[in-house]
Amino acid sequence: MNLHNVEFIKSAADARGLLGDDVPQIVFSGKSNVGKSSVINKLLNRKNIARVSSKPGKTVHINYFLIDDAAYFVDLPGYGYAKVAKSEQARWSALMEIYFSAADHIALGIMIVDARHAPTRDDITMAKWFKATCCPLVIVANKIDKVKNSEKDQNLALILKTLDLPPETNIIAFSAEKGTNKELLLQSIYDAVERWVELDV
Repeated sequence: MNLHNVEFIKSAADARGLLGDDVPQIVFSGKSNVGKSSVINKLLNRKNIARVSSKPGKTVHINYFLIDDAAYFVDLPGYGYAKVAKSEQARWSALMEIYFSAADHIALGIMIVDARHAPTRDDITMAKWFKATCCPLVIVANKIDKVKNSEKDQNLALILKTLDLPPETNIIAFSAEKGTNKELLLQSIYDAVERWVELDV
């Protein structure tokens, strides 16, 4: 899968815009300001294929990027920004419920959390949505470069415990700024696409 061959396909604001074809979807989620767009940009070696917004929580759309005609990177809207109006929060929640209600297209869920802190209530809700789909899930603990070495293991363990995930869950200590463990995350993506192709044959 050639990561340099990237095409923005569309933004979906409601159920009518969602894609449900036979192309596997790699789904990225995370709260506002966790660095979700930066993680996607780092994986694709681009500066702004996924926009880094100066106004977190502003956009409530699902963005689809086609990678080498082999898989979609699906960028879910950020969540948990306190200043967003309740109407927008409700719209986000409704869109997520619709998206996850037909989850057969999800080859891999990538949930991005802040390595420095325990997951939020909204993070816990997102983890429940992923668990309900039974799709493979990777937890990306971003901003690991800002965590002391002596605290990294306990922080990762706390993340899994708070999200109510088993210890064997694939959790990757990541830094979008430094590129820490980029190849490890990419391998998880490649493996997921390969599994999808094998099951589809």
